[in-house]
Amino acid sequence: MNAKSAVFLSGQTNTPDIIANHLRQDILNGKYKANQPLRQDRIAEELGVSKIPLREALVQLKAEGLVSFFPKRGAVVAELSASEVEEIYAMRVALELVAIERAIPQLGVSDLIRSQGILEIIDSGSEKENWSDLNWEFHAILYSAAQMPMLLNTIQSLHNNVARYLVIYLDHLAAAKISQKEHWQLLEACREQNIPAAKKVLKRHLIKASDHLTRFLANE
Repeated sequence: MNAKSAVFLSGQTNTPDIIANHLRQDILNGKYKANQPLRQDRIAEELGVSKIPLREALVQLKAEGLVSFFPKRGAVVAELSASEVEEIYAMRVALELVAIERAIPQLGVSDLIRSQGILEIIDSGSEKENWSDLNWEFHAILYSAAQMPMLLNTIQSLHNNVARYLVIYLDHLAAAKISQKEHWQLLEACREQNIPAAKKVLKRHLIKASDHLTRFLANE
């Protein structure tokens, strides 16, 4: 038994939610690529779990758009088309502009300090492999102040659907620098309680990512 299996077998961790969280991270971090089969026998053995909670976890990930089921092939990592990415970002723009507008009046000093700390970690380059997680954490801290959990959960699901492709976007140094610059501009607008400026920066930020990813996928 490896260390990973031991973690799953300890305590009450052998649940569909825990398994889904683990597989979600593997997909978002690129361990499992688009269209790659998810062999349930192998994954169950690797994690030291039974097939029933694993199957429930895969169904959960299917509902999030990360996994697809096909006859004879079984579960595979879902692949996004250019049009699907464009649609996801159109939804994100609409929802995230609502979130930031509602959040800004409620943002506290601790929220702003935590957001700044995340951007400083990204700037340091020490956590490049975790950029996607840090990117979401930055946005989530700001949006959470809106106190609209259903909205935040929907935004997170949409974010997760495209997060695995963000590595493509950020592989280009210029794109990564522009994205981070926009993060700082968004934080500054939030700090100044400038809702129109924050919405303008956020919309531009999301549209740029959408344009880059849709072009990439359209040429695949």
